[in-house]
Amino acid sequence: MLKHLSVQNYALIDKLDVDLKDGLTIITGETGAGKSILLGALGLIAGSRADTQSLQDKTRKCIIEAEFNIKGYSLKDFFKEHELDFEEVTTIRREINPEGKSRAFINDTPVTLNQLKELGERLIDIHSQHQTLSLNGSDFQLSVVDAYAKHESLLEEYHNDFRSFKSLEIQLNELVEKEAQAKKDLDYFQFQFNELEDAGLKTGEQSSMEQELETLNNAEDIKSNLSKAFSSLNGGEQNLLSSLNEIKALLNSMAKFKPEIAELSARLNSSYIELKDISNEIESLEQEVVYDPKQIDILNEKLDAIYRLQQKHQVKTIEELIAIKDELSNKLLDFSSLENEIEKTKAALDKVNKALSTKAKTISDNRKKVIPKIEKEIASLLSSLSMPNAQLQITQTIGETFSATGIDKISFLFSANKGSDFKELNKVASGGELSRLMLSIKSLIAQLTALPTIIFDEIDTGVSGDVADKVGTIMNAMSAKMQVITITHLPQIASKGQSHLFVYKEDKNNKTYSNIKKLNSEERIQEVAKMLSTGTPTAAAISNAKELLNQ
Repeated sequence: MLKHLSVQNYALIDKLDVDLKDGLTIITGETGAGKSILLGALGLIAGSRADTQSLQDKTRKCIIEAEFNIKGYSLKDFFKEHELDFEEVTTIRREINPEGKSRAFINDTPVTLNQLKELGERLIDIHSQHQTLSLNGSDFQLSVVDAYAKHESLLEEYHNDFRSFKSLEIQLNELVEKEAQAKKDLDYFQFQFNELEDAGLKTGEQSSMEQELETLNNAEDIKSNLSKAFSSLNGGEQNLLSSLNEIKALLNSMAKFKPEIAELSARLNSSYIELKDISNEIESLEQEVVYDPKQIDILNEKLDAIYRLQQKHQVKTIEELIAIKDELSNKLLDFSSLENEIEKTKAALDKVNKALSTKAKTISDNRKKVIPKIEKEIASLLSSLSMPNAQLQITQTIGETFSATGIDKISFLFSANKGSDFKELNKVASGGELSRLMLSIKSLIAQLTALPTIIFDEIDTGVSGDVADKVGTIMNAMSAKMQVITITHLPQIASKGQSHLFVYKEDKNNKTYSNIKKLNSEERIQEVAKMLSTGTPTAAAISNAKELLNQ
């Protein structure tokens, strides 16, 4: 429950501190005194977006702080999940600086606006006049049925599966689109790969083939020249080696006479041996060189294929062609793995689809079971609010397409009078009827949830007299299970509260400020009496006020 609220520099409020009790708290005051400003401040505590227009003094920051007793509301998991210190009396603070930047704190730890909103939704329900209009909204209507069905954990499981389902759907669509594009390229990639594969490319072979072809194309000249070289060295009677042999014999015959001649003879002998070896190799090479037209054709054909592929792929080496072939191979493998991935995604989607179907049916069955009970209890509550013939009819339409909330569409239809047709709320219900219907629904939900605090902003719109008294009675009954705070203009409701706060304006330093005070017993009598009369309360009004407060 909300224990204390402190507001500084917000709208018409300069500085305000108010303690709040459990049970039913009444807030009254003249129109424009600032009652709704309090709701705005509490809205910021609950996670509403900030606005610099709310600052009373544009030169200093706005600070709103609220203390909540959260013992017994199963909120420890929230604090653990967000790594926050759990305190039975938890403080929430919101700050807005003059530049418009907002900061939020839970027990002095900075938090995000989403975290603040998540906690705020579990601490306080602020019902404004605008929210009464939400009765017409399908989301609100569905939430009422779900609250009564008490299947929150199942809804959370379903919602998680639904997120997975939508994610897998997107993933599958992207894969199928990718596959369609890949299919367009597949034949072309396969053709290119086959062409490179059939070429039988090997690293380094191009230069060796080019050299071999060059040799074969000049085989006759090479063979002829080698033959001539061999002949000059070692062919016929007159050749270089024969001449060297004669010279070697001459030098050998004179070597004994002079050491220098012996040295020259040795050197000549070494040259002779080297030239003899060269002669043998030339002869061997000459014999190896064979003109082979068939091999020339084979080499030309293979090199032409390589040159054509290099030109086609705009590269210069076989190594680059092999790299392209490997890349094409990977693309073909990717297509194969893409097919496998599509099959896996389809299988996962089918599995989630079955889980969704099962959970959606259970959720739908749960809703179907509680609808008659809701209709009966709402009718009873409306009867207690002087609408004995009013009935709420809840229709459930089951579809085949999954949504974030299941497969159902829930619609509230209303009939205020006996024999009247059921129609949509906005077509048949007056403002007073909508207020009473919303109060009945809130009262019903209050019995099912562990929400600490609910605040009503003039939910008594359109009612008066005996009906107003009954509205107050229902809110008083609600306050036995939760803290109820209501802003009202009706004395019948104002008299029901266990505590009464009065909002007023005061002028100070040429400025108008809103303030609030807790009324004592005598002040409550005067305030209720003023609400019963116009101008200064009469003795009859004061007597009537005492009677209302003593009921």
